[in-house]
Amino acid sequence: MTLAAHLVELRKRLIIAVIGLAVGMIIAFFVTDQVIWYITGPIRILDEERGTDTPFAQLVFSAVSSGFDLRMRIALAIGMLLSAPIWLWQVWAFIMPGLTRKEVRYTLGFVGAAIPLFFAGGYVAVLVAPHVIEIMSTFVPEGGVNYFDAGQYYDFMFKFVLVVGVSFVLPVFLVALNVAGVMSGKAILKGWRIAILIACLFAAITTPAADIFSMFLLAGILIVLYFAATLVSLLFDRRRAKRAKVEGLLPDVS
Repeated sequence: MTLAAHLVELRKRLIIAVIGLAVGMIIAFFVTDQVIWYITGPIRILDEERGTDTPFAQLVFSAVSSGFDLRMRIALAIGMLLSAPIWLWQVWAFIMPGLTRKEVRYTLGFVGAAIPLFFAGGYVAVLVAPHVIEIMSTFVPEGGVNYFDAGQYYDFMFKFVLVVGVSFVLPVFLVALNVAGVMSGKAILKGWRIAILIACLFAAITTPAADIFSMFLLAGILIVLYFAATLVSLLFDRRRAKRAKVEGLLPDVS
């Protein structure tokens, strides 16, 4: 295909992806009430536990359009998830003709591993986030109130889920680097001390210092995923070495 043909193909794929996203957002807009109710659960719990005549914790909409803005942002996030099969297929259909059969197989394997890991990370973040909010509220002085701006509160929840979800996918990138020949399994294993340190620092930053359980839970999961990626990389290295030996590229030292 010529460059112009590629651009036409790209435009067609983008139009289909945007239409799919728009339909997903329209559907998601009708469930924003349930989503807002779910993510504000920690606020209601705080208000019930520490609220008196004056509410202790409330979700505040500080601008005229804050309610609409919040619903649109939630609809965009959920719409992207609902329309993911459409826009992912459009991306895949655009790049697949330029890939070899081996590259297609590896790409499908990496995507197949990355998607459930990302959702697993998002699920862990949803479980941990209420504890983060509750722990941080303990620092509010006596007589103070905890009013959460709706936009900032949603940003915190969305970014927290996104960061933890992406962190769960990082081991897949390590395996991808190994498959590409950039890093060997032994090289990945040599950095285990740094990996554990980074996992603990990341868990300490994303969870309150007082919430030790959440910190160790998140750090433990990340460390297990790192060593799982290391094991897979070592197995790939061993398989490549055996193949090279059979093909006569390496001497048989046994």
